[in-house]
Amino acid sequence: MSLTRTLLLGSLLALALPAPPALAGAAADGGAAVDTIAPAGPHAPVPARTWLYPVAPRDGLVEHRFGDTVADPWRWLEGDLHHDPAVAAWVGSENALSRSYLDSLPGRAGFAQSLRTLYDFPRFSLPRKAGQRYFYLRNSGLENQSALVMRDGLAGAERVLVDPNRAGDFALDGWLPSQSGRYLAYGEQHAGSDWRTLRVVNVASGAVLADRVEWANDTLIGWAGDQGFFYSRYPVPAGSQPLHDKAVWFHRVGTPQSADELVYATPDHPDWGHKLLVTSDGHWGVIFSEAGTAPARAVHLIDLGAGSGHGRWPVLPLVEGLQHDWKLVDGMGNRLWFITDDGAPNYRLVQIDLGARPGVKVLIGEQRGTLTAGRIVGDRLILSYLEDGQRVAVVTDFHGRPARAITVAAHGAASGFNGRPGDPETFYQYSSYNQPPAIWRMDMRSGQVAPFATPNAPFDPADYVIEEHSYPSRDGTLVPITVVRQRALALARRPAPTLLYGYGGFDIALNPAYSPWRMAWLRAGGVLAVAAVRGGGELGPAWYRAGRGALKQHSFDDFIAAGEWLVQQGITARGTLAAQGGSNGGMMVAAVVNQRPDLFAAANPDVGVMDMLRFDRFTQGRGWIEDYGDPAKPADWHTLRAYSPYHNIRDGQDYPAILVTTGDSDDRVVPAHSFKYVAALQAAAIGDRPHLLRVESDSGHGAGKGVDKQISGGADVLAFLARWTGLAPPAP
Repeated sequence: MSLTRTLLLGSLLALALPAPPALAGAAADGGAAVDTIAPAGPHAPVPARTWLYPVAPRDGLVEHRFGDTVADPWRWLEGDLHHDPAVAAWVGSENALSRSYLDSLPGRAGFAQSLRTLYDFPRFSLPRKAGQRYFYLRNSGLENQSALVMRDGLAGAERVLVDPNRAGDFALDGWLPSQSGRYLAYGEQHAGSDWRTLRVVNVASGAVLADRVEWANDTLIGWAGDQGFFYSRYPVPAGSQPLHDKAVWFHRVGTPQSADELVYATPDHPDWGHKLLVTSDGHWGVIFSEAGTAPARAVHLIDLGAGSGHGRWPVLPLVEGLQHDWKLVDGMGNRLWFITDDGAPNYRLVQIDLGARPGVKVLIGEQRGTLTAGRIVGDRLILSYLEDGQRVAVVTDFHGRPARAITVAAHGAASGFNGRPGDPETFYQYSSYNQPPAIWRMDMRSGQVAPFATPNAPFDPADYVIEEHSYPSRDGTLVPITVVRQRALALARRPAPTLLYGYGGFDIALNPAYSPWRMAWLRAGGVLAVAAVRGGGELGPAWYRAGRGALKQHSFDDFIAAGEWLVQQGITARGTLAAQGGSNGGMMVAAVVNQRPDLFAAANPDVGVMDMLRFDRFTQGRGWIEDYGDPAKPADWHTLRAYSPYHNIRDGQDYPAILVTTGDSDDRVVPAHSFKYVAALQAAAIGDRPHLLRVESDSGHGAGKGVDKQISGGADVLAFLARWTGLAPPAP
């Protein structure tokens, strides 16, 4: 998957809290006021101050498409925030309004303090081994960014290689040591942008070399020995225009980017993008080509030991066309292992022999569960399956004969299993809703597991229970849902303010994971519910297909049914339910609020795709057509028009309180989506609860955000949702 991989996450206690200022409904010119407001939600009505939304002038733009007429009066908000004075002025006014409101909330200081506590413990990434060196990210707790560190040997002393907290204003992203461990290439992410600057560090000396590779985006790094590395980049972008012609390049250590060599491109298919992986033995460069988010890839090979380099990169076709999905497991010599859905909708493991008698051999056929990933570690295969929403790792030999199963405690997820052929150690991470990530080392020969880095949680995980349920959606389909709450609250069986989270897109599965935002909500007495709605990858390929394109309404129906089920089961009560989602999930939350505004007391659509008729006009949006449909096609356009959040706000309905959040440097889902949506909300007659915009400065789609911004943003969002659902905030 290329896109939309990264997401952000973000109780019945009837306290007589002072009501914060409520906002007036806005008139057609974008600004209006009333004298007093009786705020909705569980608090008693009290007089409130009069507030004006910033004026967002309408223009008269109307388009006629496929027999329908659609207005787009706030298209001017698609202007570049950093260069368009009108857009910048409006956003500045919106931020001033939301800042004043959020600062007035009685729970904000308490949530900020709770979040500081919940972030304040050591955190580690999975180690990567090169030679006898181990590399990983480490954050002591409240450091803004994680540092890149290494050890010489498993028990060696830790040494910092790159520390963004001291070396510059950036986040580390996408790093990989060369096979010998002599060099390490890493990506610098600035202001949350998806663009990366690739740098190289000499591991022995710790010196960052002069090499600078700009305009890498959604890239892998693949080393060719210690000589240099492969990466992917687009041509230099023109503002927020659609991206195209993503190609694979090679950078030789010690040379300027102007000397980089073009390895693979398809100018006759500008919508195709390409990435390159190098097998663990350094023999093959494996190029994957895709045309969006659909799981379909072509595969080409470069023999790195056959005279490649210095401008000569002969590319051999292996799988032509974009008909099936292919995922590299690894390679040894002339043998390559892949996971593919070619002839197996739930995927199977195949071996391709590139020797004198090439051929494809099925090692493990299709199973009931979906085969999602694989690694070769030592002389064993580690295969990850998804079955009935649960992840299971199985160890087999090279003939597919099972050796053992790797099981973890219920309600958690194990991921990673990094390693390489011939080396019997692997590392994996275990995490759950009530368990911060712990890193474990496994010896594949003995099966022994030992801790590499286990955090001390600033709470007792046993105080929280995780419950797995299912509920019927509108068409009768049973949808999985996870409910997390304090043990005492579950035993008392009393309703509490509930935060319902969902995603439902791009074949992405919501796995159990720790989040300080979620834990702060739980510690305050709230309930967390995570619905595995259709369109996601929780139940395999068929579940994904059932919530994409013309079937997208299934995602919304599933999310609505989750809210209704939570009320029916007495887990929450009417007027105490909040909805939250990010990116595709932010779009879903906004669409669901339009369809059922009565069901929710509050909502936080984060970095959402809000204008479904123009999403393909910006940056990476064209790649989402496989999931959403093509606005240039009549049938798809009508489907998108029917649920597009920006176009379906319903005058005369009483809407929940809504806090829309985005980043000013988001170049994946450009912030114009949120700007236009908020302007439309504030101009509509949809009740007296606040409908606010919070724009984070120097932030993008979510990745790379510093801890200070995560705490500040979390305090704002949680205090807002708590205020309108009746959750008693933590005392500061």
